[in-house]
Amino acid sequence: MTPLGDDVPRKPPEPHAPAPRADHGEHPADLGFALPEPARLGVTRAVALGFCGLAVLGAAFVLGYLPRLHDKAALANETTAAESATLRVAVVTAKVLSSDRSLVLPGSVQPLEETTLYPQASGYVRAWKVDIGDRVKAGEVLADISTPELDQQLDQAKAQLAQAEAGVLQAQANAAFSKQNLERYTQLAPAGVASQQELDQHAAQAKVDDANVTVAVANVEAQRANIRRLVQLKGFAQVTAPFAGTVTARTVERGTLVSAGTATPLFKVAATDPLRVFIQVPQDVAASIKVDVPAEVTVREYPGRTFHGTVARATGALDAATRTMLTEVRIPNPNSELLAGVYAQVSLTLPVPHRVFEVPAAALITDASGIHLAVVTPENKLHLVAVAVERDTGATMQLASGIDGTEKIVRIASTELTEGRPVEIVPDAAPESPKGANGKAK
Repeated sequence: MTPLGDDVPRKPPEPHAPAPRADHGEHPADLGFALPEPARLGVTRAVALGFCGLAVLGAAFVLGYLPRLHDKAALANETTAAESATLRVAVVTAKVLSSDRSLVLPGSVQPLEETTLYPQASGYVRAWKVDIGDRVKAGEVLADISTPELDQQLDQAKAQLAQAEAGVLQAQANAAFSKQNLERYTQLAPAGVASQQELDQHAAQAKVDDANVTVAVANVEAQRANIRRLVQLKGFAQVTAPFAGTVTARTVERGTLVSAGTATPLFKVAATDPLRVFIQVPQDVAASIKVDVPAEVTVREYPGRTFHGTVARATGALDAATRTMLTEVRIPNPNSELLAGVYAQVSLTLPVPHRVFEVPAAALITDASGIHLAVVTPENKLHLVAVAVERDTGATMQLASGIDGTEKIVRIASTELTEGRPVEIVPDAAPESPKGANGKAK
């Protein structure tokens, strides 16, 4: 079917063929009518539109940015006024605490003295007289050692001493004879009966015989020293306790062959009255450790019981690895109730080398610059003071430095507390008087 007014039928366009371009004033093949000429923007109209855009932007700037700028300036003025305004605050004074500090430290109970006894004489154990758990006194015999070889050496040394003493007599006789010959030849030589050579020979022989006497006497002293050594060594055939204590180990039996030295231990003896408790005192109170400071020791084996002792000594230097100081506490133990080697808790009350002040925890101001207190100066202005916290007890803080106890400290910290701000101290409210039923004060 052909459109009206078109007598000649048109050929349909080929597939994918570009559509014919419609020029102004011509009849396009797809619309069937002519398009009007496009409108052109004049210079006057463009300028008017530009002024209208600028007017819209100006109105938006006036209505949007200027109120915000005004509000910001007003806020800054209010902030400045608030900062310069007098602030009402409540103040407190720091409380000076006792300089003593209590602490509980773990400790190890050790005997006052402990040693292992070894034989100093070789032989066979003839008998042992004490066993583990026995209390012994200093010098008490613990065991007997049979020393047949040592006895033979002692007899031989005595015989050698007798021989040396006989040698002294012989040397002295020879020296006396040489001295007489020397005197005789001294008289004969000037008369020509004896030659000078014979006189010199007898003089030399007299000196040699005198030296032989000296050697013989020294030999006698050496033999006597050897006998004293053997006698002392024979004394070690009886093993004795070096100090009073308790036998904690016995490692020999009768007939055991022992040799002088550390190869065969015999007994172990420990002195348990008093006992020593070693503790490691931390660095912050190590300077407060003094001799005779009281200490209380508790052990798990005696619940509810306290053993009293005192600080006996300290190393006087900190361990480089643990930053602690080894300290010894001595405890009397007359009844041997405490055992060496047990774990204990030691309680000490030590004076701190500096004063400690207590303030409310709410008074501390903590920020990026550290911990401060707001202090009211005599001119009624705030001053932020840096402080060091010694201990946090929850409701209060113990301070080690920064104040001297006379300052007026703002009780409750807030962001309004700034350096140099004028303040007014609020007086403490007087307590109300209790009233009776009629409304009058009692």
